[in-house]
Amino acid sequence: MAKAIKPTILVVNDDGITAPGIKALIEVMQEIGQVIVVAPDSPQSGMGHAITIGKPLRLDKVDLYEGVEMYKCSGTPVDCVKLAVNVVFQGKKPDLCVSGINHGLNNSINVLYSGTMSAAVEGAIESIPSIGFSLDDFTLEADFSATKKYIRQIAEQVLNHGLPQATLLNVNFPNTKDIKGIKICRQANAKWAEEFDERLDPHKRKYYWLTGVFQVNDQGEDTDVWALEHQYASVVPVQFDMTAHHAMSFLNSWKFND
Repeated sequence: MAKAIKPTILVVNDDGITAPGIKALIEVMQEIGQVIVVAPDSPQSGMGHAITIGKPLRLDKVDLYEGVEMYKCSGTPVDCVKLAVNVVFQGKKPDLCVSGINHGLNNSINVLYSGTMSAAVEGAIESIPSIGFSLDDFTLEADFSATKKYIRQIAEQVLNHGLPQATLLNVNFPNTKDIKGIKICRQANAKWAEEFDERLDPHKRKYYWLTGVFQVNDQGEDTDVWALEHQYASVVPVQFDMTAHHAMSFLNSWKFND
């Protein structure tokens, strides 16, 4: 009997190649496929979909985990995916791209700022089935053990069934050992009410430190915020086509001068 060919899985993140979260994700992916890692050489949180265009990129092979082909990249999470596809895979696409596990949530509006999710979005732009994973714990001591069985289930479902065109998954986990299950959700209507703390450096020059409060303007029980508050893992299908299709007829009602 011919031996089954394992799927190839690209693992990326934004917390850096030595982050505990990516180690946990690698461990799960090793159970189901051949893993290749391309990750930033330093933390890149909040980089969104930034790419490096004004300076050279470095891509160096490293040996951190047994049996895993790994590369550290001097660029952003999106740079990592681009280099993985064009240099490491040499144009041949992996079967799956997974990003994370991020230290901290990427639910609701956070998806726009997240380097973790932007790496997954770039995978989807390259027509690779892609998933971003995040846990509600920013610490280096974060315990990812409760997430692993759900990560495997979700990854296997994507490998078995694929995803709709131009769609990826944003998966967030509550910080508990007793996750109740998985909820398919919509993105909650929420935003950061931001403040900038004004301070003085040793030279008496002003600088600003970003702070803020997460404001939820959505009482729906079908959102990622609700799911996480009730100890469920949230799964939100995300698209990178940002066209507001519902606004097309409204704009077409406007009268323009020829």
